[in-house]
Amino acid sequence: MRKCIKTLLTAAGITGGILGGLWLGTKLTSETQVRHIKPYFKRRSPYIFAHRGAMGLAPEHTKLAFDKAAEFNVEGFEIDIRLTKDEEIVVIHDAYVDRTSDGAGRVSNLTLDELKALDFGHHFRDVEGNTPFRGHPDAKVLTLRELLENYPDKLINIEIKDRPETYEGSLMPTVLYRLIKELGVEDRVLVTSFHDAQINRFRLYSGDEIALGAGEDQVKKAYFSYKSGFRHLYQPEADTFQIPYNVKGYPLDDEKFIAFLQNLNVAVGYWVVNDMDKMDELIQKGAHTIVTDFPDISHHLMKQRY
Repeated sequence: MRKCIKTLLTAAGITGGILGGLWLGTKLTSETQVRHIKPYFKRRSPYIFAHRGAMGLAPEHTKLAFDKAAEFNVEGFEIDIRLTKDEEIVVIHDAYVDRTSDGAGRVSNLTLDELKALDFGHHFRDVEGNTPFRGHPDAKVLTLRELLENYPDKLINIEIKDRPETYEGSLMPTVLYRLIKELGVEDRVLVTSFHDAQINRFRLYSGDEIALGAGEDQVKKAYFSYKSGFRHLYQPEADTFQIPYNVKGYPLDDEKFIAFLQNLNVAVGYWVVNDMDKMDELIQKGAHTIVTDFPDISHHLMKQRY
């Protein structure tokens, strides 16, 4: 038994020595690279972004929601995009229109004209359970072009929703890049996706000229580099992390984790934060961006404390 324990301790010591040597070797030879700060991030922070417009106050992703959000002086909008059957980029979250409109079907199987005919205020209910926007002329789907042209002073956080293995997903990065270049809004947009493959495809066109977010894989890589002690090896590929503050018990709002990313010039944003105290806590910890369904709450916080 003693011999077994001695063998285990010896093995543990050898493993520890190897890891220690590896850590020291990489620490001495690695060179940390920080991100160049894009114009998108050079406004005064913290940024308050309205999630799908003011989706807690008006039908999500409609002009009604974006107009309502603008009333509360948000820095920008966090939106989702998908490609229609006729290859127009529309501002919508779900793959199907059923939840948010009076229609049915997959976005990629519908033309822009067919989507424009739908009522996206049909299902929205206010706090009293009423449907005040049903049939409203502004409760319509917007194209990304319309959003960018109608709100020229707002930053736009764009999330690509179409999956990379789909036909529409394969087209989206190039169609999106061409639209951004045509409108000359490179400094006003941030492009991100849960799918790292979509971000990587878009980067093939944009290079380093447009701000990029991190996909799920990159967030995991950064967090576990930070926790492992080998954070000096982490080289960021994104300009911002748009993340929840807790995932399956992992506290992504750890102040030291935020500082780790900040030191690499990676802006840290949190979604979806609808509690005023939590907004304040995250800002105090160093959060660069707060994404909320209720910009009226964030507006009150900013006026009161900042």
